[in-house]
Amino acid sequence: MIIRETEHHFVMTTQHEHASFSGKVASCFKENLFLDSSYMSDVLIAIKEHDRGWIRLDDTPVWNDRHMAPCSFGEYPLLPKLVLYRKGLDEIEQINQYAALICSMHFSSFKHLQQSKQTECIDFIHHETERQKRIKAGLTHPGENIVERHFKLLQLSDEISLYVCFNRPGAAKEEEHPWYRAGFETIIDGQKINARWANSKEIVISPFLFEKEFTASIKIKYVAKDFINQIGLSAAYQETDLTEQVVTFRAGENNRKLNQ
Repeated sequence: MIIRETEHHFVMTTQHEHASFSGKVASCFKENLFLDSSYMSDVLIAIKEHDRGWIRLDDTPVWNDRHMAPCSFGEYPLLPKLVLYRKGLDEIEQINQYAALICSMHFSSFKHLQQSKQTECIDFIHHETERQKRIKAGLTHPGENIVERHFKLLQLSDEISLYVCFNRPGAAKEEEHPWYRAGFETIIDGQKINARWANSKEIVISPFLFEKEFTASIKIKYVAKDFINQIGLSAAYQETDLTEQVVTFRAGENNRKLNQ
C-alpha cells in the first residue's frame, strides 16, 4: 500500500493500482524510447503487472503501531513481502516470459535486498538470478542494451506513478516527497527527468518523454482518521469509496523533447 497523510485522512493507493497507472504512463512514451518496438507490448505488460504480488498483501491493510498510520510498502514486514514478490513474478511469467524477465530485474535491483546478509534475501536474489538466466536461455531475446532500456522504462514509469501517489496535487517543489525534488533517479539517454506540479491537475515533465500531452486516472481512497478510530483500519478502508484522481501530463513552454 502507498500511503500519503493529510490532516484528517490517510490517502491510500494499492500497489497494483499504482502499477496499472504506471502502465498508462508508459503506453504514452515515445515509441523510439523502447529502441525495439517489437517488444513494446511485452514491456507494457511488465510495467502494468509488476506489483501484482501486492494484490493479496493490500487486500487487508496493516496498522503500523510505531508510526500510528497504515503500513506503507517500505515498512511492511520483509518475509511476507518476499513470498508474495516471488508468487507475483511466477504469475507474471505465466502471462508473459519477457515481462517476467524485466520484472525480475526490477525486484532484484532493490538495494536493501542486494546488500542484506539475511538468508531469505540471499535466496530471493539467487532465485531471481536463476529465473532471469532461464528465461533468457529460452527466448530469442534482444541485446542486453535493449533489455536494460526496457528495465529502465519500467523503473521510470514506476517513479512517475509514485510521484503522483506521494505528493499532494499541486504541491510546490519544496513540499514534494524528498525522493523527487531533484528529479527521478532513472537516467534515460544520459538525461535526468524532472517533474513539477503546474497546478492541482497538471504535471510538467522535462524533458518531455511522450508522443503528446495526455490524461490518465488513478483510483485512491481518502480514509478518514476518525473513521479508523471508530471501526478500525481494515473496516474503514473497506467501507471508504474509491476516488478517481485525474492527472494531465504536459511539456513546459520551453521544454526540449527527449529524442525529438
